Amino acid sequence: MAFFSRTREDIANARKHDPAARSAFEVSVAYSGLHAVWSYRVAHRMWRAGLKTPARFLSQFTRFLTGIEIHPGATIGRRFFIDHGMGVVIGETAWVGDDVLLYHGVTLGGRGSGHGKRHPTIESGVTIGAGAKVLGAITIGTRTVIGANAVVVHDAPADSVLTGVPARARPRSGHEAIAGDEWIDPAIYI
Repeated sequence: MAFFSRTREDIANARKHDPAARSAFEVSVAYSGLHAVWSYRVAHRMWRAGLKTPARFLSQFTRFLTGIEIHPGATIGRRFFIDHGMGVVIGETAWVGDDVLLYHGVTLGGRGSGHGKRHPTIESGVTIGAGAKVLGAITIGTRTVIGANAVVVHDAPADSVLTGVPARARPRSGHEAIAGDEWIDPAIYI
């Protein structure tokens, strides 16, 4: 039962974030970002059950089908949406909270070659723009917006905007919402 309620929640979330989404049916069959997340959830359960090699095979097959690579060891919360998706990479020790939105070409990548935490922690409500790279065992605070093509290598406080290479944080103002929605368009920070 939880599987079906989560699936409906994912579809509703995709429709909320993508103005091009015309129906729940279209979203469920044509959105590769959603397919990658659903496959990740299966692979993550396999990973946690000790079936690490089959979980990696599933994640790599999903990468082949969708162009989105999510390591089965990553931890991802609810209502996670990848819009367009191609080229997204999420590393093994990444932790992603609820209500996070990623655009295409985003990397949640590692720094270092050790076996500990190497990938970022993305807290709830974060939006990450196309092409952004978030690298290392850093923490991005809640409701932060990362602009397109930013390269983030340091922690960021909640309610901030990160832009540039390397990215610098500034406080978010109230004008970032688009048309009064809670949806944030990271392209406004280019």
